[in-house]
Parts: sequence; C-alpha cells; structure tokens
Amino acid sequence: MTPSNETETLVRDSLERLAERAPDGNQVLNALARARQRRRRPRLALAAAAAAVIAVAAGVPLVVDAVTEAPAQLTPAAGRPVLAYTPGWLPDGFTEQYRSGGLGATAQVRQWQSGASRVELAAHSTADPEWAQTALRISAVRDQVVVHGRVAMVTGPSDTIATLTWMPDNRYVLTAKVEGVPDARETAERIADSVTVEPVRVRGEARFGPLPAGLHEEATTVRGSSSDNATTVLDASGPSGKVRVTISGGSPALGGSGPVRVRGLPGAYVPASGPADAQVTVRLPAGRWLTVSGRSPREQLVAVADGIVLDPAPEYAWLGTR
Repeated sequence: MTPSNETETLVRDSLERLAERAPDGNQVLNALARARQRRRRPRLALAAAAAAVIAVAAGVPLVVDAVTEAPAQLTPAAGRPVLAYTPGWLPDGFTEQYRSGGLGATAQVRQWQSGASRVELAAHSTADPEWAQTALRISAVRDQVVVHGRVAMVTGPSDTIATLTWMPDNRYVLTAKVEGVPDARETAERIADSVTVEPVRVRGEARFGPLPAGLHEEATTVRGSSSDNATTVLDASGPSGKVRVTISGGSPALGGSGPVRVRGLPGAYVPASGPADAQVTVRLPAGRWLTVSGRSPREQLVAVADGIVLDPAPEYAWLGTR
C-alpha cells in the first residue's frame, strides 16, 4: 500500500469512528441545557471533527481557536533556550520545578509537581524522526479527542496516568502528561485546552564556553523545588560520547577520587566504574559545586569544566511557583 493510500485509509477509519460516537440533535440540546448546572466538555458536530482529522493527517492548520501563531519575540541567548508553550490551568497545589530545552530538535519540557504527582508539558519537533509520523499515529488510534480544533490522542494505562498528544501546527507535537492524579484523562484534556503560546526562558547559573572538538551543546535544564535548592544541568554530545555539567549546592560523592586542578582550583577526579561515569568536581568560590561527568578522558572533562561560563544572574524565581 502506498503512503497516500495508507493515509486515506487511516483518515477514513478515523472518520468512521468519530461518526459512531457523534451524538444526535436531542443529545446535543440536552447537553447544552445541563451546561449551566456543571461544566462539561461539549462534543463537536461530525463535520468539525472530520475537518480536524483531515487537517491533522494532511498537515493543514485549522482556524478553530488553534494555537498556531508564532511565539512572541523572546530571543534565546547562548545557553538560554526558550520554551514556547504555557498552560493556563493546572490542578491545585502544583508548582513548577523543571524546565529544559536546547538547540534544533531538542525537546522543550516543563514539569509541575505536587508531592508524588506530576504534570508535564512537552513540545517535540517534527524534525525529530521519533515524532515525524505523529499525525498518522493520531489518526490511527481509536481514543481521540479534539484540542484547539485539532484531533488528539489519549493514551495511558490507568485512571491516574494519561498522556494527551496533539499537533498545534506542522512544526511541533505537544504532549500533556499527568501522573498520580485521579481522573487523569480529564485533567490532561483540561490542561491541553488551556495551553497558549506564551514563551519562557531557561536561564541557569552557567552555560557552555568553547567545547572540545567533536562536542556540541544539546540542552540546558534548571530544576528544584525552590530557588534555595536550584540545580543547573548542561548536556553536550558528539560522536565520541556525552558530557554533563551540573552546578548545585551539594557535593557529589567523591569516594575513590584523586586530586586534579580544575579552573585553577584544587578539585577531584573520580574514574569511571561500572555504569558510573568518570567525573571531575570542584567547589567554586561562591560555595557551589561544579561537576563534569562522562566517559571522556580526564583531560577532556577538565577542559569542559575550565570553559564553563558562570552567570551571576540566573533566573530561579519561578522554581516552586505556579
């Protein structure tokens, strides 16, 4: 079967499933009458749902309250990626504790937590092969809803875990994941319905300087439950492997370490052992700990640490807020 025929078959199957679930006129009127007593998600008429299915499969944006406008002007600086999407609603008690993003097709990820429960909003580039065929996957599943005029799919193994996946445009796939929350599916749908293009920046307390040949910047992550315990993580990768830079208030484990000079200061080197990467660590003048880990030679880990540019004004105030 050709790709064109396969797409047509998936779209037709999706339309038939939506048609089976479409309510008659009396059901719609009754639902509207009950709307004043309690909030419900209204079902769309078959024509609107069909248009959404076709739009997603064909990659054509809809003008039905769609989140398709270009992100506001917020130019990312070196090591300060911009995350384009923001939810307008979250369950009570959740605070933001994680932001991560990077260059090219690197995923944009934001997370909110309340105890052991977690909400994650992520934007994945369709330039990433893992997400390039999402429109076809959405049109092929039976469990579909409509978000901002786009057909979305809902997956999840239980009532407390759900993931809603949709495409606001042809460039991104958005996922709203809910874990440890009762009625997770309804919560994920409500979060997705509230998402708008409202960019935020990830600005930690450091960024990469010149990297050794073969390594390139991948992602910047800031995490923590408050600004008091904030951690900045930088990731770089290349044909020879990956390195990770961590700056935090706590000292890493230094068992089996030997002395090494890092940034002109006395530091420690811990060789790789089993699944654990090698690492170089130094305590910075401000009292924070800088650690570079990976499977690279010691000299390369030291070179990465020496090249790190410290930022005296990290943006940590959002940690632990709604």
